[in-house]
Amino acid sequence: MGATLLIMAAGMGSRYGGNKQVDSLGPNGEILMEYSIHDAIRAGFDHVVFVIKPGMQELIASICGDRIAKKIKVDYAFQDFSSVPSFYHIPEERTKPFGTVHAVLVAKNVIHQPFAVLNADDYYGVSAFKTMYDELQKLKPEGEAAMVGYELRNTVSKNGTVSRGVCKEQDGKLTKVVETLKIKLCENGEIRDIDKGEPGELLDPLAPVSMNFWGFTPWVFGKLEEYFVGFLKGLAPDAIKAECLLPVFVDTLMHSGEMTVDVLHTDAQWFGVTYKEDKPTVQADLRKLHESGVYPASLHE
Repeated sequence: MGATLLIMAAGMGSRYGGNKQVDSLGPNGEILMEYSIHDAIRAGFDHVVFVIKPGMQELIASICGDRIAKKIKVDYAFQDFSSVPSFYHIPEERTKPFGTVHAVLVAKNVIHQPFAVLNADDYYGVSAFKTMYDELQKLKPEGEAAMVGYELRNTVSKNGTVSRGVCKEQDGKLTKVVETLKIKLCENGEIRDIDKGEPGELLDPLAPVSMNFWGFTPWVFGKLEEYFVGFLKGLAPDAIKAECLLPVFVDTLMHSGEMTVDVLHTDAQWFGVTYKEDKPTVQADLRKLHESGVYPASLHE
């Protein structure tokens, strides 16, 4: 049995100040999702779906899509307002996409096997993909999912606050996900949630967090659709920036008893670019990975 990798690449990268999904970060101009694709292919994945904004397909195809299509199946799905249910009137002021639930949902017609979901602008580490692939082969067709958990301390930025799904687990099963929107790494090394002001709530640096590396079966699309419809029906008319988020969706289904989620632990290194100031560090880390032989001299060969 194969597996699909769904890459969410339609975000606007507002805090980064540009289109970070296609920013060259590797020593030969590689973008971050090329590393995810490379690691996924050698783990056993045989299908990649890019979730993108309309107008991006030619760019993604030229950067990596056409090249990897020689190795595995490639599809494109588009996250825009045309796929929002017709009953919902989209405010004229709204420009922001509807979030990660919507991003996964737009790919429902091209995914027919177990699949992993991740962000285009994160580096997840080699071993995390093999761990996820093996888990996808074991998931029951209905009611089971998986998540790769990373330690909170390894996912914060010294350049500003970050948003993370802070998790709790018991006996290897996810029990709670709290979408925490303003996590700050303090000068004294403490990590705090400052969403309601400083000094904020002290967080456990070893707590597992979701970096949106999820594993699902196609069964989940029906649940995503139900949840997204309910989200839209509950939106206030002036909610022009509200997003429907995967961690909140997962937490809801867990607590309703409709889904269990295995927490997959990995020693893989995670890093990403939330802010432009993160870029030099990420570039240096990627260069070291190439030089140490984790990756070939170039991913473009």
